[in-house]
Amino acid sequence: MHHMKQSEVAASVIGAFLATLIASFFSNSILEAGEMHMVLASTGASAMLVFGLPHSPVSKPWNLVGGHVVSAIVGVTCYKFIPNSILASSIAIPVAMQLMHLFRCTHPPGGATAITAIIGGEHVYNLGYAFVIIPVFFNAIILLSIAMAVGTFREKNPFET
Repeated sequence: MHHMKQSEVAASVIGAFLATLIASFFSNSILEAGEMHMVLASTGASAMLVFGLPHSPVSKPWNLVGGHVVSAIVGVTCYKFIPNSILASSIAIPVAMQLMHLFRCTHPPGGATAITAIIGGEHVYNLGYAFVIIPVFFNAIILLSIAMAVGTFREKNPFET
């Protein structure tokens, strides 16, 4: 297990703050308050992984972005085609999990992203598949950008799995 140096921890804490602040501001501009909090639950979980466990496989850039995008697509699709939210949620999680394994982008907070598409509220529903891009993809890119800026990722190829 890789232990982070104190300077890495400080950079990660600052990065998590900045990334969450920027993602919150961005999400707040497109969603109503209650819906924003749901989106930020999965973003916050991602921030904990990306900044708190930056060397974990689930924290790699492709896992972060791909995991959320795949899960958002699954969540929106389940919402559109399965009228019962409990059944839709119960199907979305294993389908998102299977697709994340298939595309080698496992990122556990993606589960919350899939559920948010199903129970996220009117603004989320009205976004339809645009939810995948705004706010999901953009929030993942915000986290990734801040993580790269504070030096959390130091890989030569950020998309290597």
